[in-house]
Amino acid sequence: MPPAHPVETLYNAHHSWLNGWLRRKLGCPDSAADLAQDTFMRVLTAREAPQIVEPRAFLTTLAKRVLSNHYRRQDLERAYLQALAQMPELFAPSEEEKAIILQTLVELDQLLDGLPRLVKRAFLLAQVDGLTYPQIAAELGISIATVKRHLSKAAMRCYFAL
Repeated sequence: MPPAHPVETLYNAHHSWLNGWLRRKLGCPDSAADLAQDTFMRVLTAREAPQIVEPRAFLTTLAKRVLSNHYRRQDLERAYLQALAQMPELFAPSEEEKAIILQTLVELDQLLDGLPRLVKRAFLLAQVDGLTYPQIAAELGISIATVKRHLSKAAMRCYFAL
């Protein structure tokens, strides 16, 4: 019998522990199970196999990132639903359109992850709200040249992510 894949060994040895750790953090066994799987998927799909000296510390660090993304997605979804609630019913998107828009927002959030807050804000004001450079500058209290730099940085992040 061939030796087990390193991720399989890690999974078998630590999945129950990680699932319990996430359950205590979330208070929801279903979400904990999903996020435990997401954590191991990150290990499995990593470009380079990580050299793991302390498996639980490694998994905790990775799970905290997954958990952070989970909370960020919840915040994004909540903000989107609040914006929809303020729309007149006549203009509200269909359920399918809502799902597509939410998925697009989540993907855009992931693309912009790691950029400074003002860079993200400038990009969203331009792309989502359709504001001009002078309007963005006024909204954020920055110069037009800074708006251009911010939008260029965000556009480069999106371009190279494709």
